[in-house]
Amino acid sequence: MIKTIFASVIAVHGLIHLMGFLKAFQLAEITQLTQTIPKSIGLLWLISALLFITAAAIFLLKYDWWWMIAVPALVLSQVLIIMYWQDAKFGTIVNVIILVGIVIGYGTWSFNTMEKNELETFVTPAISEENIVTKDMLDGLPPIVQKWLERANVTGNEVIYSVHLKQIGEMRTTPDGKWMPVEAEQWFKTENPAFIWIADVEAAPGIHLAGRDKYENGKGHMLIKLLSLITVADAKGKETDQGAMLRYLAEIVWFPSAALNDYIQWEQIDSTTARATMTYGGIAASGLFKFDADYDVVSFEAERYYDRKGRATLEDWFVQIEPGSYEEFEGIRIPTRSTVTWKLKEGDFTWYKLEITDIQYNQIND
Repeated sequence: MIKTIFASVIAVHGLIHLMGFLKAFQLAEITQLTQTIPKSIGLLWLISALLFITAAAIFLLKYDWWWMIAVPALVLSQVLIIMYWQDAKFGTIVNVIILVGIVIGYGTWSFNTMEKNELETFVTPAISEENIVTKDMLDGLPPIVQKWLERANVTGNEVIYSVHLKQIGEMRTTPDGKWMPVEAEQWFKTENPAFIWIADVEAAPGIHLAGRDKYENGKGHMLIKLLSLITVADAKGKETDQGAMLRYLAEIVWFPSAALNDYIQWEQIDSTTARATMTYGGIAASGLFKFDADYDVVSFEAERYYDRKGRATLEDWFVQIEPGSYEEFEGIRIPTRSTVTWKLKEGDFTWYKLEITDIQYNQIND
């Protein structure tokens, strides 16, 4: 709704500029304009009008480069308004509104360009031949992990090397904060473990947070920008690396054949629990997978760094899988709904609820 209104403001502003063209060529009687306009200047009014209308159309078509058309339209418009200040001065107010939109539009384009560039380099090597998981490949794993992988239909299916999934959900930034809708996409590689998660969070009508969480070459990087422009979080360092690794480990439930990789070691704790320890890039992190009587994963828990206004502390991080949320995608049985909670000394802080809506495996360069 807000985007439609903004596009309408741009288009109507452009149409108003046609008045200068019509007066200059005496195509209509424009009483609102009292100053004489030469035909050469009238053509400039026409050019500005066409640029504004084009920018509005491109904006409605959801091309993030619409601002590139709006910038020359705005500059030309303001020059003309200054030239004919007596009649056109109030157009400056609209130009200021459009300028705010242009700044936000530039931020969105810049953030999206960064994402596209990162995804272009996030390439999964082509697999020359199909590699099927056999029951023998599960030998050496704890019994409960073997039963989970069999339950997930891993045996008889391809080894998963790449993943592309879509998710929706809600998140909040403080324990008493309001829930904000989220739409996200995520890409994984499993041979050399890595992921990129890109999210759009609606903080308020017309106000969004752009998020990108990345784990590659053993390094993590979380970047969040208000309106894709103002940096809210830019987390790097050993604590972020550890957290990103744990996130990858927790999320192998969506591509369970990754459990067979050498960088993950398994230890059965009891009849319902197995510890997974991941070692990669000089960092090690471990967590506990809990299973139900049917050998479905029901939760993951680990000690992960929690940011307390610039000071990170190790806290219990808990992923709860919603009962009955298992579905099959391309023959693989995975959980689709989960909640993520920090178990802090001051109380539990559930901050993310998510649902997988689609997932694809081994789609090269998707």
